[in-house]
Parts: sequence; C-alpha cells; structure tokens
Amino acid sequence: MPPNIYAGCSAMEFDIIIIGGGLVGASLTAALRDSGLSLALIESQHAPVLGEDWDSRIYAISPGCRRYLEDCGAWAHLNMSRVEPVEAMRVFGDDNAELEFSAYQMGVPELACILESRQLQHAIWQGLREQDNLTILQPQRCAALQVEPDAATLTLTDGRELRAKLVVGADGRDSWVRNQVGISAAPVDYRQHGVVANFTVERAHRGIAYQWFQPDGILALLPLPDNRVSMVWSVSPEKSAQLLALSHEALCAQVAEAAHHTLGEMQVITPAAAFPLRLLVLPQISSARIALIGDAAHNMHPLAGQGVNTGFRDARELARTLLNRGAQTDCGDAQLLRRYDRKRKEDIYSMQATTYSLKHLFVNDDPVLKTLRNIGLNATNRLVPVKKLLMQHAFI
Repeated sequence: MPPNIYAGCSAMEFDIIIIGGGLVGASLTAALRDSGLSLALIESQHAPVLGEDWDSRIYAISPGCRRYLEDCGAWAHLNMSRVEPVEAMRVFGDDNAELEFSAYQMGVPELACILESRQLQHAIWQGLREQDNLTILQPQRCAALQVEPDAATLTLTDGRELRAKLVVGADGRDSWVRNQVGISAAPVDYRQHGVVANFTVERAHRGIAYQWFQPDGILALLPLPDNRVSMVWSVSPEKSAQLLALSHEALCAQVAEAAHHTLGEMQVITPAAAFPLRLLVLPQISSARIALIGDAAHNMHPLAGQGVNTGFRDARELARTLLNRGAQTDCGDAQLLRRYDRKRKEDIYSMQATTYSLKHLFVNDDPVLKTLRNIGLNATNRLVPVKKLLMQHAFI
C-alpha cells in the first residue's frame, strides 16, 4: 500500500512524528518501515524533481553510511551513473606537505562515494512512497508544539492537530523543533563561507579527491562521474563575495590556480553558490518526547565532509534505539531517549572538535604553527597504521 497523503480534518494519533523530510529525516523514516510504529512525516517543500542538470550540493557518503542507506532500501533506487567512488584522497599543506590516503592501502573498496543531494533525496523518497506505516503531510508547516507527560501535540499552520509519543526534529540548522523545546546554545561563527560549484576538467581525476589547506581558506575538489568535479572552497565572507561576482571564466581561472592546475583547464557546469559556516555544539540532543537528528542536532565545518554522515549516524542510532526498545517501552520514554543521546555524544563531539581544530590550525598565519602542521602532514603520510587510525572513524 502507498503511504497515506493526509487530507482529512480531524486530529490524528501517531507513534512518531518526524519533522523534516530532507536526507536525514527521510532516511530515519525509511529505517523504521518495518518497526510496527505508525509514522507521520512533515515536509515543508514539494518533492524534489530530477533533471539532467547537476546539483551543486554534493556529499561524500562514507562506507558505513552507504551500508545504512542500503539497509534503508535507498541505495537501490540511485542512478549509479551519477555516483563516483573515491579511490584515493590527496591532502596538501601550504608548504609542499602532503598526506595521501588510498582505498587499496586502507583495505577497502572505496574511501567514499560522491553523489548529488537531489539524487539521494529522490532515491530515499522513492521508498517512502511505498511505505505502508507512513502518513506524509507535504507541503506543510508547523505552528505550535506542546509537550505533555504522555504525548506531544503538534499544530500545523492550517489548524490541524497531530499527537505522538515522540517528535523527531530533522528540520535543519535553524531547527524550529529545537527552538520550540528550548534546546539551545550560541553558535560559533567560523567567519567563513562555503563556496560550491561544479566543473568539467581537462585531466582525468581518476577517482581522486583533492584538498588544499591554504592560509586564506580550504579548497576541496571531489570527483564526479566522467571528467567532472565538485568544489567546496571555505573562504572568508569577503573572498566569497568576490568569487560569486566573477565571470565563469574568471572563476575557473582562480580555482585552477588555487588547485595548482592539477586537473588542467576547468569549465563551469553549475554556477557558484555560498553558505555561511558555523559550529553548533548543543548540551543535549533529546528532551522529554523530543529527539534531534542531523543539522538540527549539530553543525560543523565541512572540511572533513562528515556533516551529512554524522546526521545519518544519528538517524541510524535513533532507529536502533527505537527498534530495540522492548515491546512495553514507550518510544518517547525519557530514559530511552537519553540512551540515544549518550550513544551519539562521543561521535558528534569528536567530529566537531576535529574539524574545529583543523580549521584553526591551517587557516592561521603563525609561522610556528605553519612549520608544525606541514611537518605533521609529511610525518603522518609515512605511517600507514596512523593513517588507518585516522580514517577508521570515517568508515563507521
């Protein structure tokens, strides 16, 4: 049976309401398809429409998260001609230092898979439309949330009410759910923007992802199918504005120069766009009848490509917690949600600390730090066990 696209007028009762149908929220919904729980998914946007053009939002999916998406049934719906495995990664310091990882050296088929946000979103939603324990409300927005001892009541902007034992906030970095329940912390502004664009390149990338740590920013070129790459360039707001104002030809010239012409001449296939970068560390990611996942639960620097992977690990752990709760346990039970919270803290905090430290280590003019960071890259490159240890976290 297809999911119920709710158009009624009376209040509805659910076990779980998931607010936000982006990648992480949709994946949690799919992961709970055989749970026996009744689900409602509320998404404010229409379903994504696929076209032939390339999406400027690109993600590097870790092997562990790929397995999770396979288990959710999403991976089977992907157009694999739009997916590129990463065979190796080359990281450069600002003084000829280099650190290289290879799938062969790590003993894995690939380090990651690069694919477009819109393609993955479409693949996950393909399964949702066949999920018979799911009611989809789309496009819909939320107006009020009231948490009571035995349930949470959600009011939509059209006046309808829904009740559930658990409400999951998967509604992004400016999470409405998080604000409604008072889980807060002051975000740290990185004073950087992430500038993204896609290019065709002259030389074959051979499945290699490149990253350059430079005094004025961090440039990454990620491989896409054929001779295409996706750029993420973390720079100051001032440089971001300058890059966005360039013609396509001038942008290509600047990116090629910053990349030391490693891939030869470049041509734009998706225009540049930018988004501000910040760090958000929350004291908790759950409260009474509430759980947060994805960007609603944490923000971090994109330099390690782990933001969406950390979100998928949230969804995976929350699904495990709910599926293993026991027949008599309320899925919104406070102790149950604290178990999820505790399980996720180490992973979230370690990724946030790592990306924060690397950003401040490399985007820094201190000559002593410059010497140390480049010595560290070269030394690490010679120690295969250390490299395996560094990569281990990215594979979960």
